[in-house]
Amino acid sequence: MASGQRIAVVGATGAVGQTTLKILEQRNFPIRELRAYASERSAGKTVTFAGESITVRRLDADSFKGIDLALFSAGSAQSREFAPIAVKAGAIVVDKSSAYRMDPDVPLVVPEINPAAARRHKGIVACPNCTTIVTVMPLKPIHDLGRLRRVVATSFQAVSGAGVNGVAELREQTMAWSRGEAIKPKFFPHQIAFNLIPHIDKFVEGGYTGEEIKLVNEIRKILEQPQLLISPTTVRVPVFTAHSISVNAETETKVAAADAREAFARFPGLRLFDDPAHNRYPMPILAEGQDDCFVGRIREDLSCPNALNFWVVGDQLRKGAALNGVQIAELLIGGR
Repeated sequence: MASGQRIAVVGATGAVGQTTLKILEQRNFPIRELRAYASERSAGKTVTFAGESITVRRLDADSFKGIDLALFSAGSAQSREFAPIAVKAGAIVVDKSSAYRMDPDVPLVVPEINPAAARRHKGIVACPNCTTIVTVMPLKPIHDLGRLRRVVATSFQAVSGAGVNGVAELREQTMAWSRGEAIKPKFFPHQIAFNLIPHIDKFVEGGYTGEEIKLVNEIRKILEQPQLLISPTTVRVPVFTAHSISVNAETETKVAAADAREAFARFPGLRLFDDPAHNRYPMPILAEGQDDCFVGRIREDLSCPNALNFWVVGDQLRKGAALNGVQIAELLIGGR
């Protein structure tokens, strides 16, 4: 770490923070100095980066002196408190929480889709919600072909999207079932093993959940389509990693399925995986650990002449969070 940027990773001991460290190393991000920060209970632990053991520090008001870029993945409360402090200290913040996503002065960026927005920052650049990122990746090439009119998106979200407690709950309940023991939910409102829960985040006005409203607002902001009609449903499923979304996209001008396949195949960060005759289609076990979002089951809507159905899957810890943040950081220092 002799030359490059002085980087702070906030939330370094969490799942997204750990993945961020791995991706920074894998992509040979130019780093002169790396500092790892977390809550007081994690201070003193170590994380590994490029073969070195880095001591985790407690996050405080003096953490960002001399820092060029701060990658935040510690939650919205910490971002609201410490991101302005980091900016005041001279750092640019890439924030993965929901704290600033809908702030009109903060760009909400998916680098394959709206990279120019990142350069209009005023110190903070926001990453979208993980489900939003996976969903909007194939929507962009469809929008470019036929201009989106309406989107129906139903997500099937892995338990790791709820953090380590979600992963532990699915594992414990599955083991309890295998032993013939009673299953008692602790973290999720209902049993998650061998079940689906159509409830992610708190319910808000109109019977929607916060996760669903995020999907609507964030897609509109990224695509710069504030009036785009979007109908969302989010479902928690008994899968450890990778979110899946069933999308119905209606366009102003017809987009044939063959043209959509070609557009998906060309679009950076998407991997066309669409050969149903040989049972080849996106699944969470294929996307886990991968940077690309997999798209398949592409077909024209039988009920609407200007609509397509497709299925997209992405690793929400990588492209849905950590990778997207590192890609933004690469944009900010000049890209690749």
